[in-house]
Amino acid sequence: MDNTVCQVKQPTLQTQRLTLRPFCFADADDVQRLVGAREIAAMTLTIPHPYEDGMALEWIKTHPIAFSEGKDVNFAIALNNTDKLCGAISLGINQEHNHAELGYWIGKPCWGKGYCTEAAKAVLRYGFEKLGLHRICASHFSHNPASGRVMQKIGMTYEGCRRQHICKWGQYEDIIDYGILKSEWQNLES
Repeated sequence: MDNTVCQVKQPTLQTQRLTLRPFCFADADDVQRLVGAREIAAMTLTIPHPYEDGMALEWIKTHPIAFSEGKDVNFAIALNNTDKLCGAISLGINQEHNHAELGYWIGKPCWGKGYCTEAAKAVLRYGFEKLGLHRICASHFSHNPASGRVMQKIGMTYEGCRRQHICKWGQYEDIIDYGILKSEWQNLES
């Protein structure tokens, strides 16, 4: 893949099976195809359905500025052996309070392979070691327990349920909250 279109100076992270890298304009078609699945939009707060042409490219274009302003870091999750895009993972950063919200999605063809947990562990490390964050939180819809299992596997603690907190597609949804402090993460790593 031609990464010369990547204007972002954010790092690339490596795991055993994955490369977490900045999105490039060439990823737009794969993003469109993967998040265009209704099942992906149904499990996320901000992904619309239908996911219309051009939305992926416009989303990717926002990444460099958000990163340079210290607001967001978005990583494409790509398979090491093929560079095939399988999802995205991000930290939405609150500089004032020194915490971030972890968000992610994995394309349906890659579900159940442990990619999200592997990527989330690397992003936690990046957030605590490189960004110096104090806390990282995440949430999921109650009807998406697989996302909650990812949060549990990376050491996050259940912090509560916001009952019928979000209206998604005309239906009120419970939001399940998790979080981890840097000191807790350091204890897990030692």
